[in-house]
Amino acid sequence: MALTPLDIHNKEFSRSFRGYDEDQVNEFLDQVIKDYESLIRENKELQNQLAAIQERLDHFANIEETLSKTIIIAQEAADEVKNNAKKEAQLIIKEAEKNADRIINESLTKARKVSVEIEELKKQASIYRTRFRTLIEAQLELLSKEDWSSLDRVEIEQP
Repeated sequence: MALTPLDIHNKEFSRSFRGYDEDQVNEFLDQVIKDYESLIRENKELQNQLAAIQERLDHFANIEETLSKTIIIAQEAADEVKNNAKKEAQLIIKEAEKNADRIINESLTKARKVSVEIEELKKQASIYRTRFRTLIEAQLELLSKEDWSSLDRVEIEQP
């Protein structure tokens, strides 16, 4: 068990014939008591300070651990967001490529239809021109004949 200032104060020494001077011993013991009390107080203060510092250290260690976990979670979330964005971008690109292929195919189909229609119209125009030319030539031939008098008679003969 540790020695206390009260133990020092209450300590009684046996007296002997040639012993120490009692007043000097008492003074010395009083000085030891004061120093010992001072050391005990200082030790308690240091222990309290140590406990407070340890408490703060534990608090900061908890904060550090929380921050580390938060950083890890934030990094994982950022990675997940990045991966999701990449996947979404790939889906958008694939969808755009499908739409582009569809548009190109539709355009090619329409272009083929238009080309066929143009060819058909060219054929019809050629046929129309040929018929029109034939009709005009027939009309010109009819006009160039001098049988107009026979036509006049035919009209008169009809009642």
